[in-house]
Amino acid sequence: LLMKQKKFLYNFKNLRWAKGRHETYLCYVVKRRDSATSCSLDFGYLRNKSGCHVEVLFLRYISAWELDPRRCYRITWFTSWSPCYDCARHVADFLRAYPNLTLRIFAARLYFCEDRNAEPEGLRRLHRAGAQIAIMTFKDYFYCWNTFVENRQRTFKAWEGLHENSVRLARKLRRILLPLYEVDDLREAFQILGL
Repeated sequence: LLMKQKKFLYNFKNLRWAKGRHETYLCYVVKRRDSATSCSLDFGYLRNKSGCHVEVLFLRYISAWELDPRRCYRITWFTSWSPCYDCARHVADFLRAYPNLTLRIFAARLYFCEDRNAEPEGLRRLHRAGAQIAIMTFKDYFYCWNTFVENRQRTFKAWEGLHENSVRLARKLRRILLPLYEVDDLREAFQILGL
């Protein structure tokens, strides 16, 4: 089943302040690599259900497949929120258990819990486990619209601020994932240049 247009636009809009969006949606594509080509195995979308985060639901779903350890798999996620600390930990552990699997995550927005600021460390942990993490751009929204949304042949139209918010979030994500020693090196470089 495809996602309704209004549901996609409401949940994936990369607004600066996304109040009221308490669910996470995850659109996924699973491919198997066969030498130089890849074969699409499945695609669809999930959302949080009864207290279980969508990332954990996906891990349960894919674990039931009994993936062949001699084959390589690539999973791509498009998520309305980046993973919380606990989900990032679960996904990192999963990736370590399946070295033949690669994961790319494109997030519409970065999630930060108000009562603790552990999410940046969770994203770094996930990155160290081999996950590629990026912010969704127009190209990703366009792809999702044409792959996961019941679009009735309507062309995806960017909302005001889509590009600017993608750039802002990508910079924030880069600062999170950048190793601390590189940040120190940049500070020294700026001091040397007198900036």
